Amino acid sequence: MHPLEERIGYKFRNALLLAEALTHPSLGHETQQRHFDNQRLEFLGDAVLQLVITEHLFHHFGTEPEGKLTKLRSRLVSRDTLQVRGAALELGKHLLLGRGEEASGGRERTSTLADAFEALIGAIYLDSNFEHARKFILEQCRADLESVAQEPVDINPKGDLQELLQSISPTSPVYETISESGPEHDKTFVVRAIWEGQELGQGSGRSKKQAETAAAEEALRLERWKKVRVKA
Repeated sequence: MHPLEERIGYKFRNALLLAEALTHPSLGHETQQRHFDNQRLEFLGDAVLQLVITEHLFHHFGTEPEGKLTKLRSRLVSRDTLQVRGAALELGKHLLLGRGEEASGGRERTSTLADAFEALIGAIYLDSNFEHARKFILEQCRADLESVAQEPVDINPKGDLQELLQSISPTSPVYETISESGPEHDKTFVVRAIWEGQELGQGSGRSKKQAETAAAEEALRLERWKKVRVKA
């Protein structure tokens, strides 16, 4: 059994589908030979993922209008979110890459891990059926689904901070990465929000986007821009 099959609790009947899901396009490009890759499975997996998440939101958020459901779905299927899911399964270490792609950090690249996660969904769907793919998606995305169930749909700390600060000055806040720590498949990023040379807040997360959101949340809580304006 392939180590990834043990990790996800699913045994492929057609092992070639798993191999295809884990083959990055760079392998064929580099060898200049016709070789299957995971792009078609990624295309299929994306559609299956969208349907499963859409169905889940439709049934669990029965009072929310279409616009808010769309925002929730976008959050759940974003590149950053799927990258975290792919990293949690350590897909990077199982990928078949061209040498150039590997040398440039392809195993940890957000787009690569997100695409591989979607390709894996497509492979499971073809190897079994929609219900197996649905079970896999809901299991892998459980933490994210629980998170959106607990948080208001329209929370957007970065947008709120920018709108507030631009009502004071044309200058927008910028986000700087202070540090990255942990293994490649489970990194923690620390980011700070800067405005007019002043640090407004810091935040951490498993992706830069999550860390930036946390930094914006702290900035809104501390309101340090008021002190900057008083000194000015």
